[in-house]
Amino acid sequence: MPQDDEGNFLKSLGFPQVRVHHSLNHFDFTKPGRRILVIGPMGSGKTEYSARIWRDSRVARKKGDGVAALTTTGMADRRNVFFIRYSVDSERFTDYPPDALAYRGGYERCGDMIAQIRSSFELDALIAAHPEVGTWVVDEASFYDERIAYVMRNWSEKTGAVFIFPTLVLNFRREIFNATARLLLDTATDVFPLTAYCEHSDCIADSFYTYRYYQVDGIECPALYFDPLIIIGGDREKDDPLEPNYCTRCDLHHYMPGKEFTFFILKPLGETASRGDLAPLKRELWQIKNEREQSDLYRFFKERFLDCENPEPKNMDSLRVDCIAERALIYLFAEQNLVTADQLIRIADELRLDKDYLEKRLSDNRRPLAL
Repeated sequence: MPQDDEGNFLKSLGFPQVRVHHSLNHFDFTKPGRRILVIGPMGSGKTEYSARIWRDSRVARKKGDGVAALTTTGMADRRNVFFIRYSVDSERFTDYPPDALAYRGGYERCGDMIAQIRSSFELDALIAAHPEVGTWVVDEASFYDERIAYVMRNWSEKTGAVFIFPTLVLNFRREIFNATARLLLDTATDVFPLTAYCEHSDCIADSFYTYRYYQVDGIECPALYFDPLIIIGGDREKDDPLEPNYCTRCDLHHYMPGKEFTFFILKPLGETASRGDLAPLKRELWQIKNEREQSDLYRFFKERFLDCENPEPKNMDSLRVDCIAERALIYLFAEQNLVTADQLIRIADELRLDKDYLEKRLSDNRRPLAL
């Protein structure tokens, strides 16, 4: 029945005209071969979505043989759910039991149906060792190597297994997180987008984005565009000006200073360095570290965010953080491959950059160097 006719029919029976929304169904374990991408900013409930599936599976497993026939393909029963956690991100779960599927507000105990892995090869081995499992929840799938998208696709097509990957598709820059995230989008059969309230104190709009910021002397300082892409650690609030905080923000309150500077100035300096001329890059990094207000970075920000028709002074607070020169160098080396390892070491030595910070963040981004 068309929606208008349905409304008129209900009205003719004395019911009020109200908008009826579709309820959130229990998980359907009867449909084989699905690859379900659950996306949304931090705090939007991606892992809680996984916990709901875990709870649904406990109910479904109590059903009889007739249901088993509907939920099983070969040896794999999709009511058997196995949870995969990214092992490098284990710092997030220090307050929970080792077998916990943890989310904001609670957790589920998974017993021996949970594991930590580092690569798609370990996932391959786990699936082969558990042919009875029909539903695999791979948390933070974007953090793995690109091959994982095809591992999940091939196993789902071969065995009828369902793969659920709750993950960030957009990084803090509001860009596709990485090549793995792109392949997950390409190979998914279903996408569930989740949102959260914007966490700005004066806003209740829908938020689609993860926002990174630092606390410096009690001031919220937006992360620069060229901040290291991956920073491993917990998502609890921190006052350390070198350790980021995260929240969800809408378009209006997601501050992203430094993107234009990166492509107008920083990346060209890296390209000049890649041709063997390090002097311009070293000069800019030295000024950022020692005479910040004399740097091109400061002049660019002042013109862009202060001396303009619509000032955005909040973006200037991004310059309060430490190790900005180190962040710029990491971006050029780890993401753009414009600076070689030897050049990075030489610049770090000559400018007396913070080597502890450099080593830690390079390791986070899988480009470890001993400085």
